[in-house]
Amino acid sequence: MSYKSDLNNKANNIAIIFAGGSGRRMNNDGKPKQFLELKGKPIIIYTLELFDQHPEIDGIVVVCLESWIEQLKQLLHKFNIQKVVDIVPGGATGQDSIYSGIKAASQLYSPESIVLIHDGVRPLINAQTISDNIKSVKQYGSCITCVPTIETFVVANADGHFDIPERKDSLIARAPQSFVLKDILTVHEDARQNNRHDYIDSCSLMNHYGYKLHTIIGPVENIKITTPMDYFVFKAMVEVHEVQQVFGF
Repeated sequence: MSYKSDLNNKANNIAIIFAGGSGRRMNNDGKPKQFLELKGKPIIIYTLELFDQHPEIDGIVVVCLESWIEQLKQLLHKFNIQKVVDIVPGGATGQDSIYSGIKAASQLYSPESIVLIHDGVRPLINAQTISDNIKSVKQYGSCITCVPTIETFVVANADGHFDIPERKDSLIARAPQSFVLKDILTVHEDARQNNRHDYIDSCSLMNHYGYKLHTIIGPVENIKITTPMDYFVFKAMVEVHEVQQVFGF
C-alpha cells in the first residue's frame, strides 16, 4: 500500500499528526499510548478519523515511532483511513519529530499550504475546531487552539519571586497549532542551524522568531492523553458522545 500521492501545486490543508511518543507515564508495559485501545479502536485512529473525515483536509502526514510504522499501516487499512499520504519516523525530540513531518509535507505540497500540527493522543477535538484553524490561518497566518485558564497559576522567576498573571489575560495552549507551511518550515530549519532542538511546541518556536500568533478557543475536553487518569476521562467522553448520538441530545 503506497502512502505517496501525485499532488499538484495548489495550496492544500494538511494535518501533521505527531504520534512519536513512547508513553512511559501510562504504565502500559511498553505499548505506546497512541496505540492503546478503547472499544477495540486505538487512540491514534480516533484522532486520525477526525481529520480523515473532515471535508477541508486534503492529506495527512503521520510521524510515528519507527518500530510501530508497520502496525500503523495495518491499522490504517483496517479502519479505512484514506487521507494519509506519508508516514515518517520520529526524531530524538518532539521538535525533531515535528520537523520530520513538516519536511515530508514540504516535499509533497505547495509552500502556501496550511499545516495543522496535532498530537495523535488528542482525540477529543471536533470538526469545528479544525475548520476554525484553517479559517484563522487564512486570515491571520497562524492559529493556536487554546482553552481558558480556570485556575490561578504562578510563574517562578530566577530571583525567587513569582508572577501571577490575571486569569482574564491567560490561556492554555493546546492543539492543533496551525501555520502556513513555508513559515513553520523556515523557523524549524533556522532552529536546527542554531542547534536548538528543545522547543516545547510549535507556538513557542514561532513566537521566538517573532511571528504574531492568533488564538481560538477550542473544546475544554481537548486533553492530551498522557496518564491513566486522562485515559479514563477519554473513555467517559466517548461514552457520553455515544449516548448523545443514540438519544439525539
